[in-house]
Amino acid sequence: MNSEAISQQEIFNLEPRVLAAQYVRMSTDHQQYSTLNQSDKIQKYAEKHNIEIIKTYADDGKSGLSLTGRSGLQQLIKDVQFGHVDFKIILVYDVSRWGRFQDADESAYYEYICKRAGINIIYCAEQFANDGTPIATVMKSFKRTMAGEYSRELSNKVFIGQCRLIELGFRQGGPAGYGLRRALIDQYGNFKTLLKIGEHKSFQMDRVILVSGPKNEINVVHQIYEWFIHHNMPEKKIAEQLNSQNIKTDFDRSWTRGTVHEVLTNEKYIGNNLFNKKSFKLKKARVSNPQEQWIRKDQAFEAIVPLDIFYTAQGIIRERSRKYSDEELLDQLKSLYQKHGFLSGLIINESENTQTTAVYSNRFGSLLRAYELIGFTPERDYEYIEVNKFLRHLHPEITQQVINEMTKLNGVIYKDPLTDLIFINDEVSISLVLTRSHQLSSGHYRWKVRLDTTLNPDITVVVRLDHSNTKIKDYYLLPRLDFMCNKISLGEFNPIELESFQFENLNYLFGMAERVKWKNIA
Repeated sequence: MNSEAISQQEIFNLEPRVLAAQYVRMSTDHQQYSTLNQSDKIQKYAEKHNIEIIKTYADDGKSGLSLTGRSGLQQLIKDVQFGHVDFKIILVYDVSRWGRFQDADESAYYEYICKRAGINIIYCAEQFANDGTPIATVMKSFKRTMAGEYSRELSNKVFIGQCRLIELGFRQGGPAGYGLRRALIDQYGNFKTLLKIGEHKSFQMDRVILVSGPKNEINVVHQIYEWFIHHNMPEKKIAEQLNSQNIKTDFDRSWTRGTVHEVLTNEKYIGNNLFNKKSFKLKKARVSNPQEQWIRKDQAFEAIVPLDIFYTAQGIIRERSRKYSDEELLDQLKSLYQKHGFLSGLIINESENTQTTAVYSNRFGSLLRAYELIGFTPERDYEYIEVNKFLRHLHPEITQQVINEMTKLNGVIYKDPLTDLIFINDEVSISLVLTRSHQLSSGHYRWKVRLDTTLNPDITVVVRLDHSNTKIKDYYLLPRLDFMCNKISLGEFNPIELESFQFENLNYLFGMAERVKWKNIA
């Protein structure tokens, strides 16, 4: 009887195998997340659960911050939407491999597309089953949020490190420029080699600096300044002159008005090291930052253009723009808009009859303001830039208000200049956090709050902005013992355990600084 019995494993093998696709992605973060390692773990999971993998979608070396550039996931979503699939399951290593989307709802949206088509997603390395139960939904939402938070924290750490290296005089990315070269040095400052275009350092402790390029290129740079300052030649004419002499740029291309203007205005030619002039953090819109946010190190490298010559050129450029009234500048921009149907920095800088983007930014406060004055609306929504300006001014104002009001109540108040923490009577530490509103596709509003668990303040004061992000809506006073997480999300209507910490003003907070005599308490 026993010899004729079929084992449980044999019965398992006789069952039809479930067809599945696998999705693997690797950016540049950890070797443990290589696509091969992911595939191995996914294959083991498939064998254990009687699943046959019939197709692989892969994004190797791609960031998970958005769908842009991830052709593998894009094709997967497209195949699912159009029904070009034979599988019923998609296997993914974990939630972070699906994506580190900055909005967790975006990650959920792509999963919902698959679910709506009758295809389930299984996260093989997670400790929960993606079965739609409340605990699975909560865990998955938490994992998505933490995946996005990881990218934000990493971005901030990288930025701080880059700023530090800039201040030490080291180059952070970007081409050297015509007449300059990138030099690789070791941790002790010893020269190792010159880097060609596209080459990168191979050792983490090595650093990159700028050095003078070939003598013939330096002579060309000097000639450009000579023509511009002493011969009154505009950038367009200089570019034509260089091209007629068959002189190429550092990228072996013909010269343009923009490339000549770059040589005439970039401070690296006088040895200055600048960083954070533009931001493209977390794959969001590229923005130009105000000068007070630039990170700089003057005289970090050997200059190839004398200071007096460089600043003479800057004076000519500024004076040239002053010849035009505001109306004339806007008319130039409007004509260019009518000619092309849209505007960009490249179009403006390459136009012979229009001033450069720097002129419009200096004259009107920003290029976006100039766009607004001629009736041009870019496709991207730049409203958040103005919100950022408002927040930068609002934070120190509220901080000073808190300090002033608490001081009136005879409190001993100290503000740490490094952490911005406010200490009350050497007993309580306070962190001030401003949060803007975000409108969801449903029309409702959400406020995402990041709590600084590294500084571990006793109380976090959350200043919530209204729907327009131009006024204060209310305040939340969140004690550390009740909120140990590093992020919470507020809605228009919140559970009672959150609403109990909501206040219309900061009077309750101010009262914490008041000293009361023991007999009065008794």
